[in-house]
Amino acid sequence: MFERSNVLRKMRKNKMILFSSILLAITIFCGAFANFIAPFSPYEQVLENKLKPPLSRSSDQRIHLLGTDHLGRDVLTRILYGIRLSLIIGILAVTISACFGVILGLIAGYYGGAFDDVIMRMADVQLAIPLILLAILIIVVLGSSINVLILVIGFTQWMAYARVVRGETLSLREKDFITSARAIGARDLRIILHYIFPNTLSSLMVLITLNIATVIVLEAGLSFLGLGVQPPDPSLGTMLSESKDYLNRAWWFNTFPGLTIMMIILAINLFGDGLRDVLDPRLENY
Repeated sequence: MFERSNVLRKMRKNKMILFSSILLAITIFCGAFANFIAPFSPYEQVLENKLKPPLSRSSDQRIHLLGTDHLGRDVLTRILYGIRLSLIIGILAVTISACFGVILGLIAGYYGGAFDDVIMRMADVQLAIPLILLAILIIVVLGSSINVLILVIGFTQWMAYARVVRGETLSLREKDFITSARAIGARDLRIILHYIFPNTLSSLMVLITLNIATVIVLEAGLSFLGLGVQPPDPSLGTMLSESKDYLNRAWWFNTFPGLTIMMIILAINLFGDGLRDVLDPRLENY
């Protein structure tokens, strides 16, 4: 189990974490306060303002900092609301997959035997199916909506958590402090929750951070294909899909949503890498 003060001290000294934290703070602020920052409505269509370039003025003399789309909607406004939606989907989906995967991983690693075999074979079968195809199949059957999208992504990402927690549990269950806990009569549930699970948190925190980036990319990809967030709700993936017919006429329509996705993923991945460096004792001297 890592010491909180020591971890915070290392995080303050890690330049990668500091840089990515600034980017993440900006991203989260933009998503959380999109209602107050956005200069226009994300749904309002003004066809006479369609495909206006950045810094142009609307018919009411307001400035479109990043231009407008094919329906006259402000690109900056839709990006801000798209960031919020991407973060909500990413966090909720990862919460579902982490909870499901951690529970299965703890059971498989601690009890072993038939429990381990069944859970790991379930993971192997699901890993054998391309994730994007599995998600598309489920969404086609259940229908496309934000709630379905969160559930589908959540229950198709649990395998990594189960494998990581299982491996940690297999190692921890043979330690002397676990043997001592059994000797004094501690029940299995207490041992799992109070002794094993806390010692898997460092690995889980890194995995959760990096998995949020994966989920955001997956959501953008499904929305691009028309199977994720449905119009007129603003989504970065949907904006990229809508802009593909205007690449030569309106470069800003797809450039700014694409750069936004890149910035979010870069910030999350850098933060996850920095967190791994801080929490992994094997990298202490590197």
